[in-house]
Amino acid sequence: MAKRTTVFVCQSCGATSQRWVGKCEACGGWNTFVEEVAGGAIGNAVFGQKGRAMRKGRLVPLVPLSGVIEEAPRLPSGIDELDRVTGGGFVRGSALLVGGDPGIGKSTLLIQAAATMAARGARVVYISGEEAVAQVRLRAERLGLAGAPVALAAETSVEDILTTLQDGPAPELVVIDSIQTLWSELVEAGPGTVAQVRTSAQAMVRYAKESGATVVLVGHVTKDGSIAGPRVVEHMVDAVLYFEGDGARHFRVLRAVKNRFGPTDEIGVFEMTGRGLKEVPNPSELFMGTRDGSAAGAAVFAGMEGTRPVLVEIQALVAPSTLGTPRRAVVGWDGNRLSMILAVLEAHCGVRFGQHDVYLAVAGGLRIQEPAADLAVAAALVSSLADRPLDHDCVYFGEVSLSGAVRPVAHAASRLKEAEKLGFASAVGPAAKGGDEGAGGLRRATVAQLVDLVSRIAAAPSRRPARAGD
Repeated sequence: MAKRTTVFVCQSCGATSQRWVGKCEACGGWNTFVEEVAGGAIGNAVFGQKGRAMRKGRLVPLVPLSGVIEEAPRLPSGIDELDRVTGGGFVRGSALLVGGDPGIGKSTLLIQAAATMAARGARVVYISGEEAVAQVRLRAERLGLAGAPVALAAETSVEDILTTLQDGPAPELVVIDSIQTLWSELVEAGPGTVAQVRTSAQAMVRYAKESGATVVLVGHVTKDGSIAGPRVVEHMVDAVLYFEGDGARHFRVLRAVKNRFGPTDEIGVFEMTGRGLKEVPNPSELFMGTRDGSAAGAAVFAGMEGTRPVLVEIQALVAPSTLGTPRRAVVGWDGNRLSMILAVLEAHCGVRFGQHDVYLAVAGGLRIQEPAADLAVAAALVSSLADRPLDHDCVYFGEVSLSGAVRPVAHAASRLKEAEKLGFASAVGPAAKGGDEGAGGLRRATVAQLVDLVSRIAAAPSRRPARAGD
């Protein structure tokens, strides 16, 4: 009888070690190593075992690069925002991974999509590994979806789930909630471990490819916001979607970070209500609903999220500091990028922030990663420092370089068109690239250097009251 050997596997990144260590050298995590049996099913299939001959391989047909390209058949979910993120609907035979914080609304979104598709005649199976059947029924009743013909089960065994799905015609949609609760008899490890998550995900992805069903896997996230388990799971699936939001706010953002059948960085916006998730077809109105145009330090940024233009308000507060090291606080933007904008303003524009605390926030809770927000951030900072309100009907966009130049950005026409639709009359940004002109009814002021923007704001009237002796 062969002797069983064990290895220690990091539950964060999948790194292995022959002995237990406190800190993983690969990902830097502490106390993440768990003892597992070596030579599991996946290891045997790939590497083989000592004394066991590998099976002879088969010939794989090789085809030319050119050929007939067939459009991937789509299965609309019935939720427009979800279809936007997936690229037009679920692709048959694909596997998707949906991650998000606990309680953010992942299960609510998927049960709404499952009920909508089932009501249109699709065969839908919902497998819950975290909740009992009665709990899922209570949620469906609260959402008003109890009458939808969704096949429901509460099971965590991969073998039992596959046997059930293969009994009868293949369903169009299979929802697994969640992948961390599944376990397979082929692996001698507990549910949620790296080996179990990898094996279970591989089995469900293989079923999706062989049967033509769309399999949606729900994944937990770690404290740093990434999906728990080995990163190889994200490589195996066809699309990775993150469901983002703040528990203190009603809106939720579904963001695609990987999509083999559609654009990446696309977003869908939802609003959490008592009857479930409600689609928000125009996110700009949601993020601009409570804007005060007379306040200094507020600039409207015309941004892009995927192919969708979104207008958000960037708020800045610059106040004298009593500390030796002034504070720099950022919410919804990159703190390193803020430091760069402050340095460019001081070096090339003569605007001093060394004795001031700087607070920057993106109104509404949306997180912005686009460099085109540089110009709007600079406008908000200078406006707050000089106490000069910006034009309430003006939007800003443009990337700022270290030399103080304002660089052109993509999709300027879409940004301007969205601003004009919401009632804005002017825009400040870089010169348009060839053929990228904006809406005709919008006044457009171009700035080539950041100092031009500072001069423009300095020329505006100040609301600061005159002091005695001025």
